Amino acid sequence: MTIPDLTQFRIEPQDNGLVHLVFDCPERSMNVFSNKAIHELGQFAEWLHGADVKGVVLRSGKTTGFCAGADLTELGVAYDMISAAPAADRFDMAFGHFFPLGHAIRRIETAGKPVAAAIAGVALGGGCELAMGAHYRVATGSKRAMLGLPECAVGLLPGAGGTQRMPRLVGVEIGLEVLLLGRNLQGAQALAAGLVDEIVDEGSEVAAAEAWLLSDKARAVQPWDQPHARPLAHRDYAEVIDRHRTREIDRMLGHEPAPVAILDCVELGLMQPMDGAIRSEMSVFSHLIQRREARNMIRTMFLGKQAYDKAARDGGISAGVNAALADIASATASALALEPGLARAGFGPQQPDTKGVQDRVSAGFWIEGQPTLMTAIKNLASTCAGRVDSLSDGEKLQLDHAVVKAELLPAYLGGATGLISLVT
Repeated sequence: MTIPDLTQFRIEPQDNGLVHLVFDCPERSMNVFSNKAIHELGQFAEWLHGADVKGVVLRSGKTTGFCAGADLTELGVAYDMISAAPAADRFDMAFGHFFPLGHAIRRIETAGKPVAAAIAGVALGGGCELAMGAHYRVATGSKRAMLGLPECAVGLLPGAGGTQRMPRLVGVEIGLEVLLLGRNLQGAQALAAGLVDEIVDEGSEVAAAEAWLLSDKARAVQPWDQPHARPLAHRDYAEVIDRHRTREIDRMLGHEPAPVAILDCVELGLMQPMDGAIRSEMSVFSHLIQRREARNMIRTMFLGKQAYDKAARDGGISAGVNAALADIASATASALALEPGLARAGFGPQQPDTKGVQDRVSAGFWIEGQPTLMTAIKNLASTCAGRVDSLSDGEKLQLDHAVVKAELLPAYLGGATGLISLVT
């Protein structure tokens, strides 16, 4: 078969009958899953099904790491596209747009060829999901080599099989710690948990992956696809799900839908074969991505953090941002004194009583059904507006992260600019 012509990956046939799939995004310091990269991975997966190769090494062409996850800037564009569509079309649009990565990984692991991932540096988000789709994972013992699924921190869930393969590989307890708490696994921990199969010195990972592929131990079937494999019975993991659900509701006070969505994915998926499980996961993801909390948290915790950290490195946060931060801090303290219920909505560093918090969030922001809170928020937003108007777009991003970092305004509402848009 003709080797596909790719730009985000390279397909490199080896003299020993193996092929290397090299992830190497041009003009980027780190590999990320852009729409183009996802499409190309799908092309490779289909090619692999008919290719005459002994096995595949998944590796990075960069020294910075394996893959840092999704291109969140493109994801924000997709959110805007989906939100602008008629309500009846949004689910199908989201499912069709985001499922191809999970489908490509599933096609790779079921192509009948053994696949080994050689992991040096970070393998996070979609990078971790791709690695888990390999039949064997070799990681270096370097502190730079870590695997994790941090999507919950930006209001999302790993939608390319991450909520399904992680608990199947490491167990439900550790899997939920990775999915919900942002725990990264590396070195001996990753090996002991079952997330990787071998730890080697940096620079030896590709040779180790090839050695396994050429050995009599190589297999082309995942544990969950073995002929006698059966999904878990719900009773076998229900207690763990319930315990983590209670903890997450206490932690987030019902503000953020992502932790509940992740728990739903795990609970619904583990009782199914993998093909059904990844579609259940994408169904939950397709509802989640339509919510404003996810878009707001991408702004505050990713785009805003990038802008804030860059400004801090390049000479410091501007006087305008610091002045706005001080004014918003004062206004938030005053608002909390007048309306203590704002603490339960995530304003300020308080840890309020969580009694009565629901384990499901409404279709919109739950505070929109609370007139007293919305009045207090509207007054606070007027202070934010007075300070934000004079800032540049880059400074607004910095401020949105700064107010969340300082525990003044909640990430799920989008920081200062999000608060203003909520009441205008």
